[in-house]
Amino acid sequence: MDGTSFDPGGCKGIVCRNPLRVFLAATAPFPCKSPRRRESVSVAQMQVGILSEKAPGEHRVAATPQTAATYLEWGWQVDVESGAGTSAGFPDRLYTEAGANIVDGPTARTADIVLCVNAPQELSDLKSGSTLVGFLDPFVDSDLISALKDQGVTALAVEAIPRTTLAQSMDALSSQANIGGYAAALLAATSSPKLLPMMVTAAGTIPPSRALILGVGVAGLQAIATARRLGAVVHAYDIRPETAEQVESLGAKFVAAPTQKMDEGGYAKEVGQDTQAAQHAALTPHVAESDIVITTAQIPGRPAPLLVTDEMIAQMKPGSVIVDMAAGSGGNVSASQPETMVDVGGVHIYGPTNLPAEIPHDSSRMYARNLVALLERTRDEDGHKIDLDDEIIGGTTITHAGEVVHPRTRQLLGIAEPVAEPPASTPEGESQ
Repeated sequence: MDGTSFDPGGCKGIVCRNPLRVFLAATAPFPCKSPRRRESVSVAQMQVGILSEKAPGEHRVAATPQTAATYLEWGWQVDVESGAGTSAGFPDRLYTEAGANIVDGPTARTADIVLCVNAPQELSDLKSGSTLVGFLDPFVDSDLISALKDQGVTALAVEAIPRTTLAQSMDALSSQANIGGYAAALLAATSSPKLLPMMVTAAGTIPPSRALILGVGVAGLQAIATARRLGAVVHAYDIRPETAEQVESLGAKFVAAPTQKMDEGGYAKEVGQDTQAAQHAALTPHVAESDIVITTAQIPGRPAPLLVTDEMIAQMKPGSVIVDMAAGSGGNVSASQPETMVDVGGVHIYGPTNLPAEIPHDSSRMYARNLVALLERTRDEDGHKIDLDDEIIGGTTITHAGEVVHPRTRQLLGIAEPVAEPPASTPEGESQ
């Protein structure tokens, strides 16, 4: 459902499918610098531009002062758009102290390598031959990809990073989904009129809240862990039977409902009407009993599966809270709306689409380190090289040298015959 994973136990270069292990890897401390740093490499100076995000509600930044210092150690020039890190807790002075330049937006966008969280609204300043790195929605946003191709920009989309052990330090989808799951649990807890933990007081005993997590990828596992830490009794479900052990290892109970094997990318396969009906029937009593429901099931470039229907919502108690992390890709909940709270008979349904941006400091730290690890793989004596034969860089590259090179994006644009999709990369829709 929401997020594939990898096996830290040595399946290097192989797509791996254990959500708990990718969750544990995503929560492990990041090294300050890329583990592949090659101190002896003498490279030509490259100009790296760090953009200020313009999308409403986006508070993250693609480089921190710490990662800017890493690029400077590589011999690269770092130009940070003024105010880029302010909302994330990184004022301009911290970048200048690290050795970076503070510049205006057009200057940052004319760099050799441009780093962003989301694609810039102004593309005209991007120069031919430059490289743009960020969340580019390459399997949906055909207009953006066509514009980057026509402009001769090389686009590295972090959504397309292969989900392998070798690429785990670059896996921005997992790092951001991990934070999204945490934020979803906090949103549900602070929106609920009930306490989450059991409390025994002189005024009586307050029973613990019941939380139901639907979708057990990285975001779902973090939502389980956070709700458990807050004291809730947690149940969880994912159509992939392999996830039951991970759910139980975190102290939650796995819901008995229809399951089926995952696809080659580690995601749930689309189910038929009979299976979906059986799934809804099994989930209905659990939804009705829950004070909090968090749904995380989404796959990049595909509609989110429907897990909670109108009929199920009607059976929930007034004051119950639903957080649909997939609201931006069609929604797991029939009544959810993106970036809106919907009240259905006293049940409050939230549809956040960018929860990691609500915790921008640490989201930015993790994302910035992902980009350092990715760009380290492109370094050579000429400064920066896109090697389409490299299993990670080739899989991440969407456009290069005026062409669309990624098979799934070529299909989107109608410039290739249908081909088998490579292993998909997430929420873990995952949520960014």
